[in-house]
Amino acid sequence: MPEPQTDPALRPPAAGPRTAPTWWVWLAAWPVTAVFVLSNAATPLYALWQRDIGFSKGTLTVIFAFYIVGLLGSLLVSGVAADRLGRKRVLLPALGLALAACAIFATAQNVAALIVARLFTGIAVGAVVSAGMAAVSDVAGKARARLGALLASCAMVFGAGLGPLLAGILSETLPAPTVTVFAVEAALLVTAAVAIARMPLHRSAGTPAGGSWVRLPRVPQGNGLRLALGLAVFAPGITATSFVLSLGPSLLSGLLNTTSRVVAGAIACAMFLAATGVQFVVQRLGRRAILITGATAIVASMAALIAAVHTSNVPALLAAALLAGAGQGLGQLGGLSLLNASVPPERLAEANAAFNVGGYLPAGTLPVATGYLSDAIGLANGATTFGIALIALAVIGGIVVLATGRRVAEPA
Repeated sequence: MPEPQTDPALRPPAAGPRTAPTWWVWLAAWPVTAVFVLSNAATPLYALWQRDIGFSKGTLTVIFAFYIVGLLGSLLVSGVAADRLGRKRVLLPALGLALAACAIFATAQNVAALIVARLFTGIAVGAVVSAGMAAVSDVAGKARARLGALLASCAMVFGAGLGPLLAGILSETLPAPTVTVFAVEAALLVTAAVAIARMPLHRSAGTPAGGSWVRLPRVPQGNGLRLALGLAVFAPGITATSFVLSLGPSLLSGLLNTTSRVVAGAIACAMFLAATGVQFVVQRLGRRAILITGATAIVASMAALIAAVHTSNVPALLAAALLAGAGQGLGQLGGLSLLNASVPPERLAEANAAFNVGGYLPAGTLPVATGYLSDAIGLANGATTFGIALIALAVIGGIVVLATGRRVAEPA
């Protein structure tokens, strides 16, 4: 007997994707943290490799540069690929590369191995800052957009701070330090892969923009001002923290006469904990106020840095690190919040990639240039020049936010 026909107008609407529980938003941020632990885990170990393998500070700069090369190269394709193919199809291969980097780091016997490991790390980080942070926002949904931006941003800086602290402690307390550090990190990455595989992600109903798969990432038309406002503060902020990571140990050895990997890792960790904590403190402020506060923190950080190198004042150096972390965290939160509020989900990974390209370009070049400048004119003078340049950039960024920030509407 045929079933009775139902008027289509009376049928219930098709169920849309279910809203994921809030705990899934937190768990979705874990892969970002795990990969960013790897990004800085090698920092306290370079002295060991220099002793065992034998290479110069110039070679160390080249090893660091290959991380930036991998990261920027990844950002040229990972954002577009994540928007077109889905987050998981980009993130799971990136986790595979991160695991390969751990294996290479743990067994490295020459400079070439370190370069390949750093290159793989940069590629994985580039995928995570585009696809991974977009995945957190996807799981959060529009109703929890600010929570998604907050957790994605905090996961990045928390992992970046946890990496050097964990590596410093493990390398000074356990045997086979380089092997132990990356074995622990590999275990963290495996749990991150499980989280990605189980993540409740739904493909967007929208259609991503066409064009080349490999291109300089960009934001949708009409969002350029939001991107520029975020970068006005995020770029000098992440450049400040990159300086502390790259030349902070040299400053410490001069001020404290110590080469302790735990001390160097602890200061880096404190810097990124400040970047994490300040975002929770200001999450209810307007985005314009967050960005202006971030620019102010960067100016104060560089003033403290200049004072530290000229007075050999360790508390001033610690204050410079904490304020630099706060500046990066505030610039990152403000910029990601602006993008999350207006960029459609099917373009969000590429927008995140554009945001990070704009930040990592100065972060990768200015500290390296300062290192070479310091070889020529001394560390104190090189750090002073860097501090003055970054103060100028942060002041300009703050002025840009003050002058044009009102044109970007705050949420109700």
